[in-house]
Amino acid sequence: MNIKELGFSTVLAVFGTIVSNYLGGWDVALKVMIFCMIVDYGTGVLGAIRVQTLNSEVMFWGGVRKAVIFIVVGLAVMLDELVGNESPIFRTLALYFYIGREGLSIVENLGHLGIPLPAFVEKVLDQLKEKGG
Repeated sequence: MNIKELGFSTVLAVFGTIVSNYLGGWDVALKVMIFCMIVDYGTGVLGAIRVQTLNSEVMFWGGVRKAVIFIVVGLAVMLDELVGNESPIFRTLALYFYIGREGLSIVENLGHLGIPLPAFVEKVLDQLKEKGG
């Protein structure tokens, strides 16, 4: 390993540690949320390619929205600290909320990709679209 690789690795490790601390630690809930965000983004791009609606501006703003989610989780961590919560209540609620939203988006993207979904999932998605639209 040369000095440039060592320097880059060190900077990356320090950055990762700071971000992980800011987000309340590297636990299963954070891992699941990040995994869901990556899968949602990937399946969203694939779905847009399939229906020929790929748009770089939409992709950019989707990435911005995902970055803002990390800011909200960081704020939830600080709120837990502010009120002296022994358990990360606000952080957990924020993570579970965003995991759920990302999961719904993944399921919707799978539908765009033509992957068959169970009838009850399609029914729930239709109901959510009616209420949201």
